[in-house]
Amino acid sequence: MRHARGSVVITTPTMRLSADEIDWNTETGAVEARGNVHFENLTDGQKMSCQLAQYDINADTGKFFKVTGSAPAKVEFKPGLLRTQNPYYFEGETLDKTKDRYVLHNGFITDCKPEDMWWKLKGKSFDIIPGNRAIARQSTLTLKNVPIFYLPAFYKSLAEEPRRSGFLTPNVGNSSQRGQVIGGGYFWAINRSYDLTYRTQYYTRRGFVHQADFTGWANQKTTFDFSVFTAGANKTLNLRGGHIISLDAKSQVGKGWEARGELRQLSALRFRQEFTQSFAEAINSETHSVGFLTKHWRDYGVNVVAQRNVNYQTDVPGDEIVIRKLPEAQFNARERAIKDLPIWFSLESSFGLERRNQPLFQTRQFVQRSDFAPRVTTAAHWFGLDLSPSFGIRQTTYDSRLRDGKLSGQNLIRSARDFQFDLGLPRLSRIFQAPKWMRAGDQVKHVIEARARYRNVSGINDFRQTIRFDETDIMSNTHEVEFSLTNRLLRRNGNGGVEDVISWQLWYKRYFDPTFGGAIIPGQRNVVQSSSELTGYAFLNGYRHSSPVVSVLRVQSRIGTEWRTDYDPVRHAIVNSTLSFDARFGQLFALVSHSHLNTDPVLAPKANQLRGQFQWGNDNRRGFNYGFSTGYDYRIGRFQYMQAQTTYNTDCCGFSVQYRRFNFNVINDNQFRVAFNIANIGSFGTLRKQERIF
Repeated sequence: MRHARGSVVITTPTMRLSADEIDWNTETGAVEARGNVHFENLTDGQKMSCQLAQYDINADTGKFFKVTGSAPAKVEFKPGLLRTQNPYYFEGETLDKTKDRYVLHNGFITDCKPEDMWWKLKGKSFDIIPGNRAIARQSTLTLKNVPIFYLPAFYKSLAEEPRRSGFLTPNVGNSSQRGQVIGGGYFWAINRSYDLTYRTQYYTRRGFVHQADFTGWANQKTTFDFSVFTAGANKTLNLRGGHIISLDAKSQVGKGWEARGELRQLSALRFRQEFTQSFAEAINSETHSVGFLTKHWRDYGVNVVAQRNVNYQTDVPGDEIVIRKLPEAQFNARERAIKDLPIWFSLESSFGLERRNQPLFQTRQFVQRSDFAPRVTTAAHWFGLDLSPSFGIRQTTYDSRLRDGKLSGQNLIRSARDFQFDLGLPRLSRIFQAPKWMRAGDQVKHVIEARARYRNVSGINDFRQTIRFDETDIMSNTHEVEFSLTNRLLRRNGNGGVEDVISWQLWYKRYFDPTFGGAIIPGQRNVVQSSSELTGYAFLNGYRHSSPVVSVLRVQSRIGTEWRTDYDPVRHAIVNSTLSFDARFGQLFALVSHSHLNTDPVLAPKANQLRGQFQWGNDNRRGFNYGFSTGYDYRIGRFQYMQAQTTYNTDCCGFSVQYRRFNFNVINDNQFRVAFNIANIGSFGTLRKQERIF
């Protein structure tokens, strides 16, 4: 027996033990330390202090009485997870240590600094295996010593890739439209490759809703994520049931082949609008599902595609346009030089079985369509001019056509000849001293670029008999010239590169054939390839020689600005305008946009909407952080949505309160959400991370 008194220290390769008094049996390795005992595990960084410790040096096990200590925290960089560099602090009546395990009895754990302890998890026992997991039993979460939540058992993974089956934190809340809500869920780690998450919520005015997410890796090259959301009908409130299904999958098949798939399926647009938590999702009137097998080598590509697109005209069930490809094979060749000549050849081709279904019109189950479009291009530089003529043909064959608005089984062969000539004028540039407001250094460069394109497409004399499936079918005859003018103001950035400070781009087309080969029907909305390539807004409601003047003005400075406009020389007015500003000054971020559509109602309904978003701070900033976003419709005089959130973060936890309001179509709902975030652990409450501003 060794008896040491007065600032005694025992050190081994894995631990350091110090105390006022130590009795040590050198044969058994048993040590008893008393008075100001300090223990440090040199392997995992665990530190403890107590008044009495009984330790076995040989077995690396022990028992500590009236213990306090700290352990390094695992900092996880996950979106929406509050982070801190603080260690975990703990205190308990006793602590049992084995070689790789700690069990704390009748104590608490926190990652708040002891002098300012916001939260504690007090429990009967804490069973911790560093680098693996931590389990708290019969524990209570307290906030400033006020109990707020009881947990019969709480599991926290400490592994690099945490996956563990268990119940999800239950939630309660309120919706002015659906009533009070209570919900919960379960996460099932089926095996190392698959997991299933199930959530259910009960609304007092709506009933049960269910959501299941199934994800997995079938092998090292194949992964998928499947989700289904469903709710039953409520006959009392005349509410229909429905479902939302989504699937994302991909696989490396081998030998350069890759398979990808995306499925989006709704039972009804109204059902999604009723349960959406996003304004952008609520106003999205389309769903796209596609699966394809693809391979690319050198300048060639092969695709085999199955696709289903649904465009919901209104929220009335059945008022939708469904376009399907099942399947379609595509072979494409990018531009490649023919030997050593300045001539490039490219090809687009496809063969597929198409279908279109909408109210009062539907095609056969399978409409055959083949498309073959080779093109030859050359280029030359002459006296400062860039010349690029090209010629292509497009042969498209259908086994059905339209006659007087009705479907006919007669074949349609469309033979188009497409000649283009691109002319690039010499660039004009000048370098001069930058104005002070730019803060761009000594000099900036002004560059003017002008281009013109002549195009003549002929041979499409049966445009009105073509069934529309996609952009291939809106090609029409045209005889036109397109002019574009670009002004750029350039400066050097801090990395030695060059960036645009101001750019202003203008496009305009002059049509020598205002009927587009007979494709235009006056008094209705017409969309042809020539117009859709110029602007996203339709403008052909009759014969015309002039397109709108499309303008895009961008200013990239401390306040970024973009203004997109369509000026119609026929109506002598700006018919479409979108103006947006964004700025970031330190912790402040602001985004404001205004959209105004004032075109002919035959082309598109009028619109006048304002969007705004303001944020101060971020999800990990200490102190108060604020966020606000809204959308206002001047036409109907209503805020369509509003979202406001306040978050206060300490060095170890955060508090979030959010107010949300939706007021459009079938939704007139107010929601209040709250969340308590514990750094490096997770969140408790009704505000989910995907719905937060912070």
